[in-house]
Amino acid sequence: MSLRIQFWGTRGSIPSPGPRTVRYGGNTPCVEVRTPEGWLIILDAGTGMRELGRSLLSRANGSPIKGDIFLTHAHWDHIQGIPFFAPIFQRGNHFTIWGSHTLEGSIDRIVRDQMNPVVFPVTFEELDATIDFSAISDGKKESRPGFDVSAYPVRHPGGALGYRFTGTSGQRSSLVYVSDNELGSGGKYETPVGWRSGLVEFARGAKVLIHDTTYTSEEYDHYRGWGHSTYDDAVALALEAGVEQLVLFHHKPERTDDELDQRVELCREIVKERGASLEVEAAAEGMTLTV
Repeated sequence: MSLRIQFWGTRGSIPSPGPRTVRYGGNTPCVEVRTPEGWLIILDAGTGMRELGRSLLSRANGSPIKGDIFLTHAHWDHIQGIPFFAPIFQRGNHFTIWGSHTLEGSIDRIVRDQMNPVVFPVTFEELDATIDFSAISDGKKESRPGFDVSAYPVRHPGGALGYRFTGTSGQRSSLVYVSDNELGSGGKYETPVGWRSGLVEFARGAKVLIHDTTYTSEEYDHYRGWGHSTYDDAVALALEAGVEQLVLFHHKPERTDDELDQRVELCREIVKERGASLEVEAAAEGMTLTV
C-alpha cells in the first residue's frame, strides 16, 4: 500500500446540497490523502474542507496535526473552505499551502485576502496554527515525507495545475489529480505545442487519475472556453495514458445522483467498446481508495 485517498468534496463551482445530490455529495473539491507513514496531504480547499477539519481533530485526539495543502488554483470553489478549517485555529498545528508560482498574485496574498474583515470576521493573522506558503514550479519534483510530488500546467481560466503524487515506499504507485482542465478545443490558453502529449506522459501509468468531468459532450458547446472537460474526453485521456482507474470529478452543480450513475455506465460502455481495461467510478463524498 502506498497512498490512501478519501473524498470530502466532489462538486464543482458552487456547493449543491439537497435531496438530489445526497449520494455523491454537494461540497466543492477537497480530497484527503495519507501516506503509509501517516503524513497528511490535502488536495484543494473547497467546502468539503470543513468536515475534513472536524474529522482530523477527532482523530488527532489533541495531538498536533501537520500536513501539506496543494491548491490547483485559486477560484472560490477551491479555496472557500480554508476559513472554516478548524485545525488552523489551534496552536501546535502546522500546514504548508502549495500553489502555482504563475498565479496573478501570490497564493499567500490570495489566502490572506479572503480573510479580510470586509468579507470574513476573523483575520489570517489571528489564526493560531503555523501556516507556511510555498510555490511549486511546473515539471519540478518536490520530495515530502513519504511521497514525491510534481506539477503540470493545465487549461483553465486564470491558470491551474495538475499534480502527480508517488509514494516513496512499497510499490511506488501514483495518483494524478487534475480537478479543472479543458481537454477540448475551446478557450484561449497559453499552453505550449505538445501540451496534450505532455499531459498524457504526466499521467502515464498512474494507478488512479482523478479528472474533471463537468460536462457531457452535448453540453460542451455552450460552455466552450470555461475550462472544463467532458466525460468522453476524460475517458480518452485515461485510456491513452494507460491508467488503471479513472475517477470522474468536479461534478456539475446541477448533475443529480441518478444522472451521475448514468454517466458512469456510459463511460464504462466506452471502455468496453474499445476493448480496453479501465475502471471507472464517480467521486462521492466519503469514498475511499488505495493507490
